[in-house]
Amino acid sequence: MRAFALLSTVALAIWGAVAAPLESSLERRAATVYTRCTTANTAALTFDDGPYIYLYDIVNTLDAAGAKGTFFFNGNNYGCIYSADNMARVKYAYNHGHQVASHTWAHKDLTTLTWDQIHDEMWRVEQALVRIVGAYPAFMRPPYGNYNSLVLEASGVRGQGVVIWDFDSQDSLGASAQTSRNLYNNIANQRPSTILALNHETIETTAHNVVAYAIQRLQSAGYRLVTLSECLGKPAYQSTAAPQTPDSSWRC
Repeated sequence: MRAFALLSTVALAIWGAVAAPLESSLERRAATVYTRCTTANTAALTFDDGPYIYLYDIVNTLDAAGAKGTFFFNGNNYGCIYSADNMARVKYAYNHGHQVASHTWAHKDLTTLTWDQIHDEMWRVEQALVRIVGAYPAFMRPPYGNYNSLVLEASGVRGQGVVIWDFDSQDSLGASAQTSRNLYNNIANQRPSTILALNHETIETTAHNVVAYAIQRLQSAGYRLVTLSECLGKPAYQSTAAPQTPDSSWRC
């Protein structure tokens, strides 16, 4: 396993370094964009922009209800993913059976970047997740939900699906906790077959005033709260291995 983990790290480093030359040697195929779940009666609660201080509270709330969530992590947004505290947070989510995925390195609008810059934003957080928990993510959510053909082609080359959402708690738009709870209540009353929900791990009211209500309301409406992988019926990771040991190269 240790040898596999080393090979994964080397592969990711090479992948990042040679992304541009791949443009001429591989046919670009656009990644699939997922905007909704496909497994009936499932709801996927997803959380962007971490790892952050509220992760433990969110994970514990999910665990207490028998629910699973998906965390789209940045590498260096609200803090460096390689800090001791943030590595512990990533491990906590992963080891408790929640899905970890890419939200790119620094939360830049990918549609404003070049081919090389897009790959740099992608591979650096992929490398971090492989190092910290051994998981090479199969899914990426572009910051702000923004993507263009270049982003889709880069994701396709990297073997990843692009994930958006079909329900927004509006926490990142400044919605109050009551507004977010009302939105969850409304969607539960409408009872679509599935729900792919956008939330943000970095917002205190989401962690402490919305998540527990959303779980209870959706479960009472008959939904199973599952990972993105389960709601799509697809693998969460392209590969998994043992986590690695930090060294001086692990920095932002």
